[in-house]
Amino acid sequence: MKRFTCDELAEQLTAYLDDALDQPTRAGVRAHLSGCEGCARFLDQFRATVRALGDQPPEKLSAPVRDRLMSAFRERHP
Repeated sequence: MKRFTCDELAEQLTAYLDDALDQPTRAGVRAHLSGCEGCARFLDQFRATVRALGDQPPEKLSAPVRDRLMSAFRERHP
C-alpha cells in the first residue's frame, strides 16, 4: 500500500471520488484519510463544493464565485 503525503493525497482526490484509482492506491488514500484530520476535512470540503456546484461548467459560474474558488485552490497549491 502506498503512503501519501498530504500534498500527494490532495492530487488524488478527484480520482478517488470518481472511483478511478487502483485498489492499492485507493487503500493508501483511505489509510491517510483515517489518520489525518486535515485531509479528511479537506475531502469533506471538496465534496461539499462539488455538491454545491453540481455539473455547472466554470464559465457558468459568476465571476466572484469563480475568483473565490481559484483563490482557495491557489492557497492550497502554491
